[in-house]
Amino acid sequence: MRTFSSYLRVIAIVAVVFGAAEYFIDSGDKPAFIEYPEVLLFMLVFTILLVAVEAVLAALRRLTEVMMTEEQREAKAEKEVWYRKWYKKLTRSRPMEEEGEILLDHNYDGIRELDNSLPPWWLYGFYLSIVFAVVYLVRFHVFDGADQTEEFRNEIARAEEAIARYKETAKDLVDANTVTLLTEADDLEAGKSAFQANCVACHMADGGGGIGPNLTDTHWILGGGIKNVFHTISEGGRSGKGMIAWKQTLRPREIQQVASYVLALQGTTPANPKEPEGEVWKAEQE
Repeated sequence: MRTFSSYLRVIAIVAVVFGAAEYFIDSGDKPAFIEYPEVLLFMLVFTILLVAVEAVLAALRRLTEVMMTEEQREAKAEKEVWYRKWYKKLTRSRPMEEEGEILLDHNYDGIRELDNSLPPWWLYGFYLSIVFAVVYLVRFHVFDGADQTEEFRNEIARAEEAIARYKETAKDLVDANTVTLLTEADDLEAGKSAFQANCVACHMADGGGGIGPNLTDTHWILGGGIKNVFHTISEGGRSGKGMIAWKQTLRPREIQQVASYVLALQGTTPANPKEPEGEVWKAEQE
């Protein structure tokens, strides 16, 4: 029986190794050991080695048992039942031969009742539950500890604070509703670089306009101001005509920098300015 269980362990180990090979080796629709024959060869060698080791260990165990004296066998038998002694202590169960001593007089249609003691693990667990209940009662009903609703609200408040702190430093969370005009030299220089890389084909390097409108005058087709300019660069022109959407190419922070640079071109003098288009935009309109 022991040898059979040993071989069962070998089979279980091999199954785990095969499963691991299937998990870690991407072999498509075919099993790993078919797609990669070296995996199958490794499994076979590994299995043979396991069986050989298990057979040697089983032979050594049998040889050891044959060579043991009677006293050694008795000592081994006592060691093997240590867990039974602990089980008896934890359950306080009585053997079947002694059940007559704890048999009660109750008889329910032939069903008799034993007067067994409660298992210590159950009894001590019950005592611990009483202690826990007392501590819980004092903590939350005497000293008004925070209940689940209050803890939830506190967690929400902390999460909102964390989100607010994150938004202060997460520049790419800006959108058309929260965008502000950038005036720092580094931001305007970054906006200029992005403008020259993406916008000069339609608006010229100095913003005087070509295919696209002149960006240096006070006339705007889709509205002026940082919010409208940001929205126009991000979403493009109306009905997909004219200005294309750049939100797939530029990050929100980059769009904000480009929009700020475009507004910084207001009042400059381009080499060949295009005629004004759209309506005059006033700052108070935004």
